[in-house]
Amino acid sequence: MAVLVFAERRNGDFRGVAYEALGAGKGLADSLGVPLAAAVVGSGVEAYAGSLGDYGADEVLVAESDELGAYSTEGYTQALARIIEEKAPEVVLLAATAMGRDLAARVAARVGASVVQDCIGIGTENGKVVIKRPVYAGKVTATIQLNSKIKIITLRPKMFPPPDKMDGKAVPINKVAVDLQGVVRARVVEMKAKAGAKVDLTEADIIVSGGRGLKGPENFGILEELADALGGVVGASRAAVDADWRTHDDQVGQTGKVVVPNLYIACGISGAIQHLAGMKSSKVIVAINKDQDAPIFKVADYGIVGDLFQVVPELTKALKDVQQ
Repeated sequence: MAVLVFAERRNGDFRGVAYEALGAGKGLADSLGVPLAAAVVGSGVEAYAGSLGDYGADEVLVAESDELGAYSTEGYTQALARIIEEKAPEVVLLAATAMGRDLAARVAARVGASVVQDCIGIGTENGKVVIKRPVYAGKVTATIQLNSKIKIITLRPKMFPPPDKMDGKAVPINKVAVDLQGVVRARVVEMKAKAGAKVDLTEADIIVSGGRGLKGPENFGILEELADALGGVVGASRAAVDADWRTHDDQVGQTGKVVVPNLYIACGISGAIQHLAGMKSSKVIVAINKDQDAPIFKVADYGIVGDLFQVVPELTKALKDVQQ
């Protein structure tokens, strides 16, 4: 038995969520008294897979093929399912990213496992794995126990701290043979980075979001200036996205992205439950709204009742003055 963590990669390196999953996996493995293994899938990954030992992995299992260079549901499902067959873990952890959610569901169906998505807590009680995840748009936190032999769990990004790095820990790297003949039917032939692309919302430490109170797409410029001064990125409510003021990539909420930044500044956002479901786990929430009865103030740590067109530029100016 073991705890297995799928180490997600992007652009030839492990993503931050991979280390977060290793941190959660290490705590769970220690509690269960079992080893922690890491699964790495891709092309040319064996050379740096051993670095996961510095973050708590006791063993790394590698499925490598030229056909796995870019993510494909079919190829990665085949590879991870084969690793699970090889290692026979009790628990498999993935990040609740677009890739992790997709892969978890497919692999669970393939290996006959139970799956729980978007978890915010994991531990043990009386030797049993206990999982916590939000339900009903975040109004309730459910506590779940799975009775299946294999349990597949995805973890919400930014909810689990990565482990401290332990330089020099040597771990065995075991290659797992995967037969992909006729499996991968769709292939990525080219990837183009979005012009001016910044940190993804789900990985950002600071987010400045705007809603209907911005009155138009041209006014998001003042949020961009504040975000730049803070070293953050800009998000948006569904109302702003539905009005075509921002793209869906920027949407925070139940039908957008769930974010857990260190600082979330909501500007001109009333605070509908669907939006709160996507950001209320933020470490610090600042709300700026001229309606003192706006629901956003109920979850905010700090609230400013005022016109965002006056408040936001003043905040930006004050930050720049301090930084000079």
